[in-house]
Amino acid sequence: MSEEIGPETPEGLKREVEAVVKRSGSSFYLAMRLLNREKREAMFAIYAFCREIDDVADEPAPLEAKKKALKEWRDDIDRLYAGENPVLNVAKALKEPIERYQLPKDEFIALIDGMETDIPDGMRAPTMNELELYCRRVAGAVGILSVYVFGDSSETARRFAVTLGEALQITNILRDAGEDMELGRLYMPKECLDKAGIVITDDTPLSEVLHHPNLKVAREALAERALLRFSQAREALDKLDAQQMKPAVIMMKVYRKIFDMMQKRGWEVIEPRPKPSKTWMAATALRVCLFGK
Repeated sequence: MSEEIGPETPEGLKREVEAVVKRSGSSFYLAMRLLNREKREAMFAIYAFCREIDDVADEPAPLEAKKKALKEWRDDIDRLYAGENPVLNVAKALKEPIERYQLPKDEFIALIDGMETDIPDGMRAPTMNELELYCRRVAGAVGILSVYVFGDSSETARRFAVTLGEALQITNILRDAGEDMELGRLYMPKECLDKAGIVITDDTPLSEVLHHPNLKVAREALAERALLRFSQAREALDKLDAQQMKPAVIMMKVYRKIFDMMQKRGWEVIEPRPKPSKTWMAATALRVCLFGK
């Protein structure tokens, strides 16, 4: 008689986190499927954690409820590293990966810190330094946890993770500008807005920024930052085992494709969100699997 797989059994938890990743519809799912079983399950747990705290920040709810939910996550991360049993199911799924890959606690905390930046009202024309810190928390932390799972926690691997994380996050910001402004968020740095001659105060409707004739100039300036980070990530990757990093290589190629699609059509265009074709995605994944690049 086969053993029953309950929702809180190890196998049940693994299925739950994989379902979270699948529902997200993210291209990360395809990249993570290329890993061996243990690493794949670890990455699914990390990504499910990211989705859970991201949903706390994004979904409509009273501010106090959001703060409480993120505190519950902080408490569960503390429990995991204290050798105690966490409460949340996705946190339970993190226990094995944390122990097996010696995942640094600070990176999980950084992710929660990043999500707290998006409540109650989210960022609004941060300085470039503030945006860099935000990217380090919400994207660089994921990258560092990932390279630990991939098997390389060297300084070069961490540099690759952080620079690529910022490149991907800025690409997201450029791609999702309209959607973010509808949520009351403006991630475009003040320096880029100043370059475009766009003045913003606490009372400026974000719809005015979205339809400003000079927004293209600001977007071009931020795009230059993304290009620099893509280049730095590529330089770091050249010193690493690309086959070991293949999920990250796939994501770098996917996001660089999205970036190139936006650049080609012009930075004045906000909608629709560009998306590489499934055929291109499959061919890219195959090429990375075969050649590591």
